[in-house]
Amino acid sequence: MNHDHLINHPAVLAIFGVTVLIMLLLDLGVFNKHSHVVSNKEALTWSVVWISLSMIFSGVIYFVMDFDAFTKFQSAYWIEKALSVDNLFVFIMVFGFFNVPKHLHHKVLFWGIIGALFFRAIFIFTGVELINLTYLPEMNVFGTNVRINVILSLFGFFLIFAGIKSWASQEDEDENKDFSKSPGAKIIYRFFKVTKNFEGSRFFIKVNGMRMATPLLVVVAVIEFTDLIFAVDSIPAIFAIAPNDPFILYTSNIFAILGLRALYFLLANFMHMFSKLHYGLALILAFIGVKMLVSPFIHISSPVSLAVVGGILLGAVIISFMFPAKDKHKIL
Repeated sequence: MNHDHLINHPAVLAIFGVTVLIMLLLDLGVFNKHSHVVSNKEALTWSVVWISLSMIFSGVIYFVMDFDAFTKFQSAYWIEKALSVDNLFVFIMVFGFFNVPKHLHHKVLFWGIIGALFFRAIFIFTGVELINLTYLPEMNVFGTNVRINVILSLFGFFLIFAGIKSWASQEDEDENKDFSKSPGAKIIYRFFKVTKNFEGSRFFIKVNGMRMATPLLVVVAVIEFTDLIFAVDSIPAIFAIAPNDPFILYTSNIFAILGLRALYFLLANFMHMFSKLHYGLALILAFIGVKMLVSPFIHISSPVSLAVVGGILLGAVIISFMFPAKDKHKIL
């Protein structure tokens, strides 16, 4: 069996597809049929459910495949999950800027995630094909025969730069950003007339026979665009884990994203307790970038990568709890 192509195993593919479909239908059609304010208890329950499903699925991978495939999934999952937490700050800013009622947050995030399922598939499967096409001919470097990949090398430099930028960034740099000028918002304003006020949970209404969009559709578009920008960091990062295995990359990425909505409601009022997390994320990005650049010469195994990422995350969380920032980020 070729352990690098899990997508060729139909049983695991079917388990993933059925699990995601059932959970999305339950989430939208049963538990959240009507827009409502998500309590901490509900958010915690869903967070536990999604993380548990992710861990169970990784166990299926271990049982069907091997330990190496298991650690690849775990590494990619926790990298994506960690970077997702950083993205929650921007979500909070977006909701605050547009004054989105709390009971509508869930609906916006749900449709944002549906869009992410589609765009991540394009990014990941296209990326794997590009990587396979951009290996240079074998060459001798410092007495070692290596095959350097152009795309992975570019990703490596980019992630090191992103790590340095993230380390130097200030937490409040997005607070005064005008999200109404986001490309996502501009698209909606270009093609539709938008009402001034929210109209319940509706995206469109008719006013004097004219179909108009509501601000809720604008917010969804901004969230979608924000996720696309976020993917510029997160997708290259997970390519360092399993560059030739799109199924491992996609399933780990989607499981992490599916749990993001619940994580948002769970952590949004406690972001100040994770104020040093962006330093940890900066180190993770830099580490992954270095791993990509040295991979033709030095192989850093998936278990080692998982240990490094886990250690950095744990350290950043502990330091954040020891030195919490003032409570300045809340759901509005």
